[in-house]
Amino acid sequence: MLIAIDNGYQCCMMAPTEILAKQHFLSLQQLLDDMPVKVEFLSGNVKGKKRQEILSALKSGDIHIIVGTHALIEDPVEFHRLGLVVIDEQHRFGVAQRAALWKKSGPLVPHVLVMTATPIPRTLAMTLYGDLDVSVIDELPPGRKEIKTIHKYEIDRPRVIQFMHQQIAAGRQIYVVYPLIEESEKLDLQNLNEGYEQLLQYFPPPAFQISVVHGRMKAQDKDFEMERFVKGITQIMVATTVIEVGVNVPNASVMIIENTERFGLSQLHQLRGRVGRGAEQSYCILMSDVKLSKEGRERIRTMVRTTNGFEIAEADLRLRGPGDIQGTRQSGLLDFKLLNIAEDRPVMDAARNIALRIIENDPDLNKDIHTPVRDHLAWLRKKHKDWSRIS
Repeated sequence: MLIAIDNGYQCCMMAPTEILAKQHFLSLQQLLDDMPVKVEFLSGNVKGKKRQEILSALKSGDIHIIVGTHALIEDPVEFHRLGLVVIDEQHRFGVAQRAALWKKSGPLVPHVLVMTATPIPRTLAMTLYGDLDVSVIDELPPGRKEIKTIHKYEIDRPRVIQFMHQQIAAGRQIYVVYPLIEESEKLDLQNLNEGYEQLLQYFPPPAFQISVVHGRMKAQDKDFEMERFVKGITQIMVATTVIEVGVNVPNASVMIIENTERFGLSQLHQLRGRVGRGAEQSYCILMSDVKLSKEGRERIRTMVRTTNGFEIAEADLRLRGPGDIQGTRQSGLLDFKLLNIAEDRPVMDAARNIALRIIENDPDLNKDIHTPVRDHLAWLRKKHKDWSRIS
């Protein structure tokens, strides 16, 4: 970002939740404290005069770095000279949403850096077969231990409760995550409200305090409950996947995920990443029913076997399919008749190398031998809008 600013450009950093975007904004402010770099924050909650000031300073180029949520891709936001876009937790944004930032830079397209702990199938497919350059951080920060992941069934519940008591007695905190807020007639799942009532029996107040956070709460109520957990006032946080990104509590050492089979692999990996942020040993306990589908069993096996984000993404790619590189679907099967993108890697690599050679020798496909390829591409472009440049 600083290199871009040195060259007369502006930068923007987009994150999927206000909590996470605010964290990035505060840490950038801290890092740039004694430097002549102006950093501002924009979200849907920044309104009135303050919003107008930010929009006009962005347009004039007075703001060097803007950090924000989806609010950054809305029409009123205009940049003077946008040179670098950083998208954190990019698996939480749609393809068209990421593309919207390209159009805000004037004649030159900005550089784009996308970040994620778990590449979604489409992104992974692009790292394998598209034009996406990849940097992999494959080691933990100094002093951190690898998270132990364990799979338990409902019959093991008493031992899990006992383990929770031991961890709280040792001064640690615990997340318990549910897939639903209220009971659904169609899905026989343990829901958040029911789970909260059940936990109160095992961890009665005032000896124990429990925070509750879910997507239907007002932002200030959510922040209040989060704050209580961050300060250690509450020992347990009961939540839905709203805590999947941007929650950093180094003292939390246990993540319990209820009805694990109802979550996708990348979601499970993100949730697990909420613990293991301090020096203490952390644990992720995957709770499930005994009856599991073949796919559900495979997902749980993968989670227990590895904490490597790329391995998990490859398993996700095998299970869900790569989506559509030229379109906006981020998972799902491709409509190849004879090829499986996850299993036929050598064929895909060979085809990609041939394609690169063709482009190198004949970028406009003018040679007679390439007429069929040129015609097919023209037909494809007429039929579909091409999103393949959006990583």
